[in-house]
Amino acid sequence: MQKILDLITEQVTDAFVKAGYEEKFAKVTLSNRPDLCEYQCNGAMAAAKAYRKAPIMIAGDVVALLSQNPMFEEASAVNPGFINLKLSPEFLADYLRRMQEDENLSVEKAANPKRIIIDYGGPNVAKPLHVGHLRSAIIGESIKRMGRFLGHEMIGDVHLGDWGLQMGLIIVELKRRKPKLVYFDETYTGEYPEEAPFTIGELEEIYPAASAYSKDHPEYKEEAMQATYLLQHGHRGYQAILKHIMNVSVADLKKNYENLNVTFDLWKGESDAQPYIPAMVDYMKKNGYAYEDQGALVVDVKEETDTKEVPPCMILKSDGASLYTTTDLATIVQRMEDYKPDEILYVVDKRQEMHFIQVFRCARKTKLVGDDTKLTFLGFGTMNGKDGKPFKTREGGVMRLESLLTSINEEMYRKIMDNHEIDPDEARETAKLVGLSAIKYGDLSNQASKDYIFDIDRFTSFEGNTGPYILYTIVRIKSILHKYQEAGKSLEGVKIQAADKMSEKDLMLELSRFNSVMENAFEEIAPHKICSYIYDLANVFNRFYHETKILTEEDSTKQASYIALLLLTRDVLECCIDVLGFSAPERM
Repeated sequence: MQKILDLITEQVTDAFVKAGYEEKFAKVTLSNRPDLCEYQCNGAMAAAKAYRKAPIMIAGDVVALLSQNPMFEEASAVNPGFINLKLSPEFLADYLRRMQEDENLSVEKAANPKRIIIDYGGPNVAKPLHVGHLRSAIIGESIKRMGRFLGHEMIGDVHLGDWGLQMGLIIVELKRRKPKLVYFDETYTGEYPEEAPFTIGELEEIYPAASAYSKDHPEYKEEAMQATYLLQHGHRGYQAILKHIMNVSVADLKKNYENLNVTFDLWKGESDAQPYIPAMVDYMKKNGYAYEDQGALVVDVKEETDTKEVPPCMILKSDGASLYTTTDLATIVQRMEDYKPDEILYVVDKRQEMHFIQVFRCARKTKLVGDDTKLTFLGFGTMNGKDGKPFKTREGGVMRLESLLTSINEEMYRKIMDNHEIDPDEARETAKLVGLSAIKYGDLSNQASKDYIFDIDRFTSFEGNTGPYILYTIVRIKSILHKYQEAGKSLEGVKIQAADKMSEKDLMLELSRFNSVMENAFEEIAPHKICSYIYDLANVFNRFYHETKILTEEDSTKQASYIALLLLTRDVLECCIDVLGFSAPERM
């Protein structure tokens, strides 16, 4: 369906042209004075100079034509030359009826769908997810869902940290604890066991213990570096251990991400990019892109327009070891070969911006990607505690994601049990849904690049700009619809009629904006715009609800219209929260 703003603009443009003025002056916007009008056009002011005519006279010419248009209830020229517009209730009702009949609720699928790989998540294997992994997962998942809703092919890749010294440390620590394991027998030529020699709990304890020990024991660290080297050069036993680490870690990561309602299409890691590095390095050398600087292999990526220094992109260290830049570039090679994406979008901590400037410029300069392949970096801010510092446990450590989810769910369970007589098992399930809305909405309602304060008390409130408030609004609508059906009336065939009160029209106007909000939020990679929209929508619905006796309305046609309006409001709200990555219970 065409956006309502575009339909209005078409009519205003036609009026400008018929009145003898250029169409470029006919730009229409949402009113910045909703107390005066719903939409406005300020083009008469700009046209005044071109036509040497008072803007109010130009506005008057245009309004004379618009006043005859059935789309508008009111069109007025206001000094010094504003054109104020109010939509006809009949036109608006017709637009919403068509919106309700549309399977995508008026949102048009992309005319030219893109294949977009979205790199988000980025956890290290053998380590538990902590609150530092939250933003990437939540923001990335919502962008992926937005893109899919608009018809793009979105491929989510977790991009695991599964390479480097951490693997060597785990291998050495495992050898120290269980030296008789077959993986450490250099004469062994048989098949390795299918079952891992450790649980996820043991694995999560092994790495920090090894890391801490290596800081005070240089010989231990040297042994870990040697183990890393052997692993990366094909040591059979160590490769088998890596496989166990991956299997055990990924199973645990999937479980934790599922608790966040986050899923990935690809579970690739840095190790998957390693086979592409030798050929890539050779290509960069042969084509004169890379050169040696103090033993390291680098590519210059600075540009004349730079206002700050952009260092060369290091491809290999002086000892021949690869770095994150190497792995990220090799991952781009792999993605281009396997998927030929139109865009690769990275959702990463904004402190990594310089790294990605170097990687993107190097990929372009060395022609690892074509000119038509877009590389995008969405840097997010930090999630802070009430003290304004990165969120931590009371003991000062980094909080595990599992612990955060548990504490939020417990808080929501307590609130639900305090406020309602409800079955405890149902309350537990409801608490999970509402708790997830508290976390996700609390994060996504902030602009991604901004730091924000994670305030459990505020985020779990049923009042104000919160996830639970949005869900409470949806549940309120569901409750009214349920009672309507209990009274023996059907939801089938109800139709939205022209509004006869202001709060009803305000709700209809807000619903009509849905397609433009969704499209704009994806274009600007801005999930917070969807949050802002559903908060406004929830507020105008609740105003309408408090002013309208829906279930006791005696006029059955009017009541059916109210019910149809509620159905559309519910569908739009549920569509938005699904895109944001959470869902609503049937009751709270």
